[in-house]
Order: sequence, then C-alpha cells, then structure tokens
Amino acid sequence: MSYPARTLLCIAALASLAACSSDSPLQPTAVTGPGASRNGGVNTGPAMRLAHARVCPSAAAGEARCHSLVLVDAAGNPAATSGPSGYVPADLLAAYNLGLASAGGTGQTIAIVDAYDDPNAASDLAVYRSQFGLSSCTTSNGCFRKVNQTGGTSYPRANSGWAEEISLDLDMVSAICPNCKILLVEASSSSFANLAAAVDEAAKLGATVISNSYGGSEYSSEVSDQAHFNHPGIAITVSSGDGGYGVEFPAASQYVTAVGGTTLTKDGSARGFSETVWSGAGSGCSAYIPKPSWQTDAGCSRRTVADVAADADPNTGVAVYDTYRLHPGGWLVFGGTSVAAPIIGSVYALAGNAGSITYGSSSYSALTSVFDVTSGSNGSCGGLYLCTGMAGYDGPTGNGTPNGTGAF
Repeated sequence: MSYPARTLLCIAALASLAACSSDSPLQPTAVTGPGASRNGGVNTGPAMRLAHARVCPSAAAGEARCHSLVLVDAAGNPAATSGPSGYVPADLLAAYNLGLASAGGTGQTIAIVDAYDDPNAASDLAVYRSQFGLSSCTTSNGCFRKVNQTGGTSYPRANSGWAEEISLDLDMVSAICPNCKILLVEASSSSFANLAAAVDEAAKLGATVISNSYGGSEYSSEVSDQAHFNHPGIAITVSSGDGGYGVEFPAASQYVTAVGGTTLTKDGSARGFSETVWSGAGSGCSAYIPKPSWQTDAGCSRRTVADVAADADPNTGVAVYDTYRLHPGGWLVFGGTSVAAPIIGSVYALAGNAGSITYGSSSYSALTSVFDVTSGSNGSCGGLYLCTGMAGYDGPTGNGTPNGTGAF
C-alpha cells in the first residue's frame, strides 16, 4: 500500500471514529513498529503498517484510561474476523519459554481490575478458551468469578471500551495460565478512587496476583494514594502506558511491578522471536514516588518505570474474542501495555512466589531469566536509557521480558 493510500485510510478511520458511541470513543493513533507474520510464518521484513485506535477515551484529572489499542478497518471500526488473527496462546508461551510452566498455576487466583461492566465477559471468555482447547473456566465450576468493587453482584453500568479491555485481560490470563482461577473486579467508574477500591477488594477476596491495565497522569497525592497497591504477598502488575516516553500512575507506585512493552517479532533465531522497544510503551522517572531499594539506576533519583515488559505493539498484537462493542462481534487484534500487564501477572502466578517476594523486586536479582531488550526507543530523552533500549536495565522494558518463570 502506498503512503498516500495509507494516509487516506487513516483519514477515513478518523472520520468514522468521530461518530463512535460517547461511552468509549476510539482515538486514532499512529502505528510506529514493524508488523509480524500473523499465520505462524517467519517474518522476513517489515509488514504493512496497520491502523489502530485507542479503546478508551482520554482521562480527566483524577481518572485513568485503559491502555489497550485495537486494530481497525477502513471505516475505523474494530476489525473483527470470524477466526483468530494475531498471536495465540501457543505463540506467547513459545516466545517467553513458558510451555512447560503453563501446566502450573493450580491454587492461584489472578484478579483483573477494570472499570465498568462487561456483560459478555463470561460468554466471550468461554469462546476464547474453547477455541484453543483450554479447560472450561466458568462461574459454575468455580474458576471464574465477577464482582463489583465491594464484592457484590450489582454490577456498574456497561461501557463498550472498557468491555474490550476486560476481554483482552481475561484472554491473556487464559493464554498464559489456563489453570489459574480468574477474579474480575469491576470498579464503578474509571476514577482512581474507585479503581483503588477495586484493588483493595481483590486483595480482600484472596487474589494471589492483581493485574491492572490502566493509568493516568501523575499527581502529588499519589505518594499517599499508592497505599491501595501495598498488599505484601500479592504480586500487583500495572501497565506503563501507551503514549510513549512519560510516567503514569499507578505504574509509578513502588509497590507494583510496572510493565513496559515490546514489539515481538517471529524470526529464524534459536528462540524463534526477537524483541525491540515498542514506541508506545510508557517509561521514565516518577515526579513524586521515592526510589525503591532494588532500583540502582543512576539517571533517576526517584522511582523508575518500568520493571519488566512483554509484547505490546498492536502490529505484533494478540488475538482476543469480544462481542460487546460490535454485534455480533468476533476476533480482534489488540496491542498496548494492557496486553503486557496480564501476561506478566500470569507469569507471576505460574511461578507461585508472590508470597515470598518484595513487590516488583524479583527480576532485579534474576537477570539470567529474562530476555534483555537492547534496541528501540519510545521517545526523546537525550539518548538515555530512560527512553532507549540498551544492554541491561532500561526504562521502556525494565530488566527485559520473561525467559521462563525464574525472574518472578
């Protein structure tokens, strides 16, 4: 496709997106990373760059938005297909050396915290798991549970954008840790206050891992508000953002594992995959949160984001099944660090060590169990590690991506 044709495609998408429903307007975003072969083949060069859009609207002060991006068609609508496109569970398990470990997870409960209700969460989850031969995970067999932010079953109003985020999160947990129980906690709104209450409720209800795929601008009182993420013995993951270089809360909290993003490409190497920094991943130096003792990078005197990373580029995105936004819906391709956060949360569950580790510190002493991401950038910071992939620790990908469960 020529450059003018791609430009016209994006203009058409923008025009259509302007008419989206008010509860979750999709926002067009430029694609910056190379694509990957989506049918299991080896990528022999950059693929056509695909139009994608943010799933959730921009957040006002005191609120968060989800960090997912969905591929869209020429009309600007999520590009639904009748069968999976994008990376499937087998791809992700192979990429992160989790094939054998994925048999674990028994006794672990991964909580997904999101805003608003997804009325089709259980039925969409059933389709995803059936498609890939994963065991049933339902309310009736005790595997899946959905509650509101106080633990009840009077759910908040539905929201089509956040419903897509919920589908993404549930599917990524299923892909990495199919034996884990899933607890979906739906906050009443996307305010930091309600999302924090949902995190506290997830901890109260016995989650061993809590995954959060949202964020918003930092603010001075986050130093005290981060207490809601201080749950020793529970691994809490938070997506770093999808706007490139810059720090968001709650990823900045010293009590969480901040999860950055990569472009994950199939290749002919022994691993079968290679990774570079995804240009949309959030990273940098927190404006307020003190530096935890396990971080020793010299270019930031406060908390540095991120700690680890996983696939996030929508051009190398993942297959997700969702029917709430579009009817009848179908298979979609998602990116954003909203993909990476539940992947990393699920790796924590497979490792089963949350009760004995200190917040997000474990990867800093297990560098042989991560794939170091050494190239790519998510913005301008004078070429420093805060926005540039390089050997060892860097902002966009932290210590790297999972190579088995040893770093978790």
